[in-house]
Amino acid sequence: MNISIQKPFSISEIGKRINNEDAIYPSKEEVSVNDKLFLVCDGVGGSNKGEVASSIACESIQTYFKTFLDPTKEFSSDFIEKAVRYAEIRFDDYLKENPDARGMGTTICLLYLSSDGIFLMHAGDSRIYQIRNGNIIFKTEDHSLVNSLVKNGQIQPHEASKHPQKNVIYRAIQGSGFPVEVDVVKIEDVMPGDQFFMCTDGVFEALNDERICSILSEDGNAESKLNEIKESCISKSRDNYSAYLIPISEVAENQSIKQIFASFLYAFI
Repeated sequence: MNISIQKPFSISEIGKRINNEDAIYPSKEEVSVNDKLFLVCDGVGGSNKGEVASSIACESIQTYFKTFLDPTKEFSSDFIEKAVRYAEIRFDDYLKENPDARGMGTTICLLYLSSDGIFLMHAGDSRIYQIRNGNIIFKTEDHSLVNSLVKNGQIQPHEASKHPQKNVIYRAIQGSGFPVEVDVVKIEDVMPGDQFFMCTDGVFEALNDERICSILSEDGNAESKLNEIKESCISKSRDNYSAYLIPISEVAENQSIKQIFASFLYAFI
């Protein structure tokens, strides 16, 4: 499967906080249609350097991909798991030198465009949406206290956004002493016009799923849509807010060796 994308766009804003604990990869200035790996992280820990945690996660995972990814081999979820373990070791290294940062952590969501589909990974309450024709056809499930309460029927979905413990998460990258369980899914149902939207909780604090879909279904490019999301976050979100929007341009099935050989023979008939 050969997946082409239009130029992705991102935002990463401090919002009403005193510092920005979110981090994204690639940077807004460096992203291009040739990029395959995208990351959005939300550091947790406040004074325990959440901004350091999110930065280490982005830097170490993209470094692992650049260093160890073999394009001649089939990509798998196992590679993503190993990248996360590498990030946890990098956390250990930082904490040895900076023991005052103990307790820092970060959510993470990852998107990777492979040769046979799109791999998504997340831990915590940063989200990934796949949107098609104004509808959500896939959304990651938050690893958060309020989501557990909703699933167990203890609170209603509309109560989650105002719950006093809405920021409590139970999965985050913290270091090898607390190895995180990540959810990895491979998306093979991909069509031209699909949009993959990755965001931290500061975005859906300001916008519900219906509004996100509505904005992303409007005419215009990814940049104009993210600018509209940014405007809503400016007035409604109290948190940092970061997002990546990756529009799918073309999807072509890879030909098997048999198909290529048959085409070659047909040319000479």
